[in-house]
Amino acid sequence: MSAAKSELVEKASINVESNDQSSPPAPASLGKMVASELRIQRGIALPMVAMNLAWFAKTAITTAFLGRLGGLSLAGGALGFTFANVTGFSVLNGLCGAMEPICGQAHGARNFKLLHKTLLMTIILLLLVTIPITFLWLNVDKILIHFGQHQDISTVAKTYISYLIPDLFVTSLFCPLKSYLSSQSITLPTMFSSAVALAFHIPINIVLSKTMGLEGVSMAVWITDLIVVVLLAIYVAILENRKGSMWKEGGWWDQSIQDWIRLLKLCGSCCLNTCLEWWCYEILILLTGHLTDAKDSLGILTIVLNFDYLLFSVMLSLATCVSTRVSNELGANHAVPAYRAACVSLGLGCACGCIGSLVMVGARGAWGPLFSHERGIITGVKRTMLLMALVEVFNFPVAVCGGILRGTARPWLGMYANLGGFYFLTLPLGVLFAFKLHLGLIGLFIGLIAGIVICLLLLLVFIARINWEVEASKAQQLATKYDSQEPIQNHHV
Repeated sequence: MSAAKSELVEKASINVESNDQSSPPAPASLGKMVASELRIQRGIALPMVAMNLAWFAKTAITTAFLGRLGGLSLAGGALGFTFANVTGFSVLNGLCGAMEPICGQAHGARNFKLLHKTLLMTIILLLLVTIPITFLWLNVDKILIHFGQHQDISTVAKTYISYLIPDLFVTSLFCPLKSYLSSQSITLPTMFSSAVALAFHIPINIVLSKTMGLEGVSMAVWITDLIVVVLLAIYVAILENRKGSMWKEGGWWDQSIQDWIRLLKLCGSCCLNTCLEWWCYEILILLTGHLTDAKDSLGILTIVLNFDYLLFSVMLSLATCVSTRVSNELGANHAVPAYRAACVSLGLGCACGCIGSLVMVGARGAWGPLFSHERGIITGVKRTMLLMALVEVFNFPVAVCGGILRGTARPWLGMYANLGGFYFLTLPLGVLFAFKLHLGLIGLFIGLIAGIVICLLLLLVFIARINWEVEASKAQQLATKYDSQEPIQNHHV
């Protein structure tokens, strides 16, 4: 590290120590601190909420068009989308999660070279990963039938997912571009591009569903996503090329073997953390396909989860916001502000969880008829949304906790919590109540509620044991030692 950088880090460390030794803030100053932090997070989170709402509204619109093609198309499309999430989109999003701590801390340390090369390396990595996933998707019908899914539903799922393959390559560009901008607290361009794409999504669906049916609905998904990618790519090009921009800093191709090793290590942890959480929900859908009333149950669960996707847009925004705030502050060697940002975000997540639960309860009567006209499905949706509303109370703080851990470059802790809560409790209990005690879909949700409570408790324990001064020191190794060939060390609790 250069002498100048060492001096800056030393001075910042002295400031942190002096802040830590100060007395606890008075209630008035504490209120001002919370209000100040909320104003900062508002500028990051609100555009992301709008962007994610548009993103998941697209999924709800797609499901609505599938439902109007018939019950078989709805069930097959839902199963196909589930398989796509399990084997494709969860993997790509998880791998891209490594950009949040690296780029966030690099931005806090004003290391634009690290920002540039991380963006390019992540895009290359995701594009390579899409190749084996594509071959897997081409055999989805055989895989689903082998695991006991109904043949007619599996055939429809194969048709749907085959026309969804281009979305893998589009997502490989979208996720890095979005993370690159959000790590710098730039969220408005992503919001506007998503809004423009959503405006085109309905007319594209209308035209393609009438002319091509199920295949057209699937194609509309990646066409809409491609619009977002094109708009974001144009914005990034303009941002980088403007006078006095970061483009002159270079670093795009300044990559070494150690850079790839560091990225792959963090990508592996982030991918496992994201996939374990996503897979649990998708496994629940696959288990629903084994119920005696699989067709109706799949339709009910899909409709309920579409409302959860809308709330998840807020959860994801809060998680990305706190990850950005924590990583930026740690990269700037500000331990105390990073800790404060984490605390404020966690409190906000708990409040939003209660609000989201009440919204779901209030909307349960009107949500089902938007997707289906079958009385049995509508009744099932009303009943199941009550249980899902209870899940949302804990879902929000769980998402925020995951963002905090990503911001500190410790995503493996979230992996431990997901394993303990979802896989050691949710799935076993869900199978017991649904199949052994014959409670069906309600039994699966009972297991989900128990698992997510345990997951939250584990995450809170992990976060309470974080030493923020140590994390700020680690961030300097990640963000300021740009030319260092020392691999990043994993610091466990």
